[in-house]
Amino acid sequence: MRTLIPLCIVGLLCCSLNGALAGTIYKSVTPDGRVVFSDQQPREGRLEKVMQFKDQPASDIPASTLSEIERLKKAGANPATDSAVASKDLILYSASWCGYCKKAKSYLAGKGISYREVDIDTNYGKVAFAEVRGGRGVPLMLSGTKRMQGFSKEGYDAFFANRD
Repeated sequence: MRTLIPLCIVGLLCCSLNGALAGTIYKSVTPDGRVVFSDQQPREGRLEKVMQFKDQPASDIPASTLSEIERLKKAGANPATDSAVASKDLILYSASWCGYCKKAKSYLAGKGISYREVDIDTNYGKVAFAEVRGGRGVPLMLSGTKRMQGFSKEGYDAFFANRD
């Protein structure tokens, strides 16, 4: 029973998240004493806690790669015409030196989730990462309009609980 309650809470959190990144989860207690997790503020009962889901831990991109990506952004890099990048398939932007990328790939393999990997250390990967406004860290996971920067098991669980 002790392990069932935390699992139920995690499940509720995952099911409540709308989108992969920034989101607000409200923990409230109803007048009859039930604990509720929702993405909506409670209409009755009392609010216990407000939680923010933001970017997950990520590995910083080396300055040399980051400057090349920034240059490509300014130059108007546009690999979005590539059907693989523009698709709704799961795409993981990663680098071989990135510890969080290794954890993300391990998570995906453990769940049997197929994905397309884009190595940001290749010329194509730099252009693709620049086009999707990848930010300053990896891994970056995209699926349709959803995106998850960085990696944490809880964040990925939430991402896949609400995947299109």
